[in-house]
Amino acid sequence: MSSPAIPPNQTLSIDSQTVWRDAGQAIAVVILNYNGKKHLEKFLGTVINYSKNAKVIVADNGSTDGSLDFIAKNYPSVQLIDNGVNLGFCGGYNVALKKVTADYYILLNNDVEVTEDWILPMQKLLDEHADIAAVQPKILSYRNKKLFEYAGAGGGFVDALGYPFCRGRLFDHLEEDHGQYNDTVPVFWATGACLMVRSGLFHELGGFDEDFFAHMEEIDLCWKLNRNGYKAYYAGGSVVYHVGGGTLSVSNPNKTYFNFRNGLDMLIKHQRGGQLLWKLPLRVVLDWIAGLKFLLKSPADTWAVLRAHFNILFHLGRIMRKRGELKRQLKGFPVSEEFDGILVYSYFIRGRKTYKDLLS
Repeated sequence: MSSPAIPPNQTLSIDSQTVWRDAGQAIAVVILNYNGKKHLEKFLGTVINYSKNAKVIVADNGSTDGSLDFIAKNYPSVQLIDNGVNLGFCGGYNVALKKVTADYYILLNNDVEVTEDWILPMQKLLDEHADIAAVQPKILSYRNKKLFEYAGAGGGFVDALGYPFCRGRLFDHLEEDHGQYNDTVPVFWATGACLMVRSGLFHELGGFDEDFFAHMEEIDLCWKLNRNGYKAYYAGGSVVYHVGGGTLSVSNPNKTYFNFRNGLDMLIKHQRGGQLLWKLPLRVVLDWIAGLKFLLKSPADTWAVLRAHFNILFHLGRIMRKRGELKRQLKGFPVSEEFDGILVYSYFIRGRKTYKDLLS
């Protein structure tokens, strides 16, 4: 018998201490690592201790800092997958997960501190609701545990132009955690910093788009899931703490490049044709304005925006082919219905700095 569907926008009450039926699901916590030994030294032991109902796996992207030797010596129970070279976030996970047998994957950054019973609220959603495909926990900052963390916060959405944002984080403005997002609700995308996803659907949809290499790949995946009739959810009863910038720091121009390039790629692939005709030019103009703003503080970021746009132009044919393939493969073009405005206008012109203000 299939699990009951959850009505749209319905808030669920989940108690992480509740004991539910044993669904017999195999769970694999898979940590992708690239020269992250310092993070593994700090966080891997806690992941193992608080993941008793899961197997813990580290997939390594060709680290040269002794990460594999450290794990083999100190945590022999951890399964190691050596990708040999740096395949990025997307390729690294795509290759590694083909070697992992489990019903549910939890993709976990190496710079995340988990908490006791962190898996249970997410597992409960997947166990009991067949139309939920991906779940994330509450993501708080490891450096300041009163603040939400940039990568995921209280669950993600996109605006009319495909710009991503989170409950608890709009652009660089982070909210303090006062329990305002302790709920369990549908979101448009769940963060790749800590993403629990049905393995079958992950592979059925081709995993992550490897053209992305890193950044926004989880938004792209959740957009595909949404287009195929599945939901992403946020489980506020599960809490983890994320350092952030474990591989690429926030100030690294390569992060700017990937974010702007992958954002445009995603918009082109997933927006309806009629809407794309006006949304894409407006998005490009706003990107250029952002590039000019970067020029005042970081010319390298301005160049990153230009490189991102040149790359999109150079590969536009391939992106359009991917768009066509997705149109044939998936069921439709649903987009985030939570906020259909333009985030840049609401944030910079109207001064809406929090999620609550954004919707008012």
